[in-house]
Amino acid sequence: MNKILIKGGQIIDPKNKMNFTGDLLIADGFIAGIGKEIVDTEAEVIDAAGKLVVPGLVDIHCHLREPGFEAKEDFESGTKAAAAGGFTSVCCMPNTRPVADSPAIIGYIKEKTEQLGYCRVYPIGAISKGSQGKELAEFGAMLKAGAVAFSDDGRPVETGEMMRLALDYSRIFDVPIIAHEEDCSLVNEGDMHEGYVSTVLGLRGIPAAAEEVMIARDIILARLTGAHLHVAHVSTKGGVELIKNGKAEGLHITAEVTPHHLTLTDAAIGNYDTNAKVNPPLREESDVEALIEALRDGVIDCVATDHAPHTIEDKVREFHYAANGISGFETALPVLWTYLVATGKLSADQLIERMSSAPAALLGLPVGGLDLGDLGDVTILDPNLKREVRRADFYSKGKTLPMKEKNCNVGPFARFAKGSL
Repeated sequence: MNKILIKGGQIIDPKNKMNFTGDLLIADGFIAGIGKEIVDTEAEVIDAAGKLVVPGLVDIHCHLREPGFEAKEDFESGTKAAAAGGFTSVCCMPNTRPVADSPAIIGYIKEKTEQLGYCRVYPIGAISKGSQGKELAEFGAMLKAGAVAFSDDGRPVETGEMMRLALDYSRIFDVPIIAHEEDCSLVNEGDMHEGYVSTVLGLRGIPAAAEEVMIARDIILARLTGAHLHVAHVSTKGGVELIKNGKAEGLHITAEVTPHHLTLTDAAIGNYDTNAKVNPPLREESDVEALIEALRDGVIDCVATDHAPHTIEDKVREFHYAANGISGFETALPVLWTYLVATGKLSADQLIERMSSAPAALLGLPVGGLDLGDLGDVTILDPNLKREVRRADFYSKGKTLPMKEKNCNVGPFARFAKGSL
């Protein structure tokens, strides 16, 4: 029997309302003991004194790029980066080549990540065939193959008719539709958030309304269908208000926010820095404040990295032609700890809950807790350890970091105790 005994750490499990200093025993990949003092002479011992022992972090929105874009990332490099950041479960988006719109591609992802992965991988299937927004993909068959939700992330579902069909169909299977909220006609080849900074830089702006009108449309359709709508990477204050009102009405709406939208504004673009070019774009300080408040109050349910690695050639280009996206696995927890927990904007329990049990519950994943019999997915973090973040040290193939390295002495280091796969 393979055993790991984690001793003397502060065990924090928001799902099961545990917060105490003690020991945790993992046997053959499952939680076999939890208490003040556990003795097991056969177990490998990890000294966690002065550290936090928390449920393995869960990221429900990332891009592993395989199949088709292995130069950007592959299953091995992506899951290694996730584990290095404390994530024991990740959900990968379907904008691959070919698009993950069939049980064959979903099955391929499941099989290969079980062989090569350093963490659990749950595929998200495409809403429409080829993510073209014209014909629904095979929801039932993909669910049987291992998909856990559906999204055309990377592009919006442009027509209301297709989104209504998707929501209606998803309700049959009781799974969410994850919506990339973007009105392409309002984006209109924009480069960054429309505001003061875009004006100063002379870059074409993307108004907050481009996101908000689509959130409003999809909330109305969620009301019509009674389905579960999950709003991806919320970035605006107006979007938060729409979600808040929809929830108050009793609609089945959930939402996520990224670490970069919680900690950076459009000022990070500075001198045309493509490292800070993301979609949706970084917004203004008032948006950041609204997002933090919404995450704290539960209007936004969870954090998701939107880990989107690119090659150097993708990013080091004229700003308009540079790819959107950053590599978020390895910096998400340290950045949020430094900018939200250490500053008192979120408690440690709140951040851990929104990065573990909350996203797991949202998609019905069998992870996110540390109770007896739970899967032994554990992250150990040291809230007092600081180290400089260096792009060259990333396990991810994507080296994009939307901040200056010299300013990145950030927060805790997560250690991953691998459970059963």
